[in-house]
Amino acid sequence: MYVVCKEHVELAIENFVDEYEDAPDVVDLKETEFSDWDPPVKCAECEKHAEYLIV
Repeated sequence: MYVVCKEHVELAIENFVDEYEDAPDVVDLKETEFSDWDPPVKCAECEKHAEYLIV
């Protein structure tokens, strides 16, 4: 699972495919709420605001 900004979506998808050998789901964090989990605020690759969950 990767939480990234728009700039790092492609990198996160590549990493996911390399690790799991399957296509990930891309979830827009602006349009999705989680009842039991608060996603990280910052991108896993930089300091920008996290916008997508790659899972």
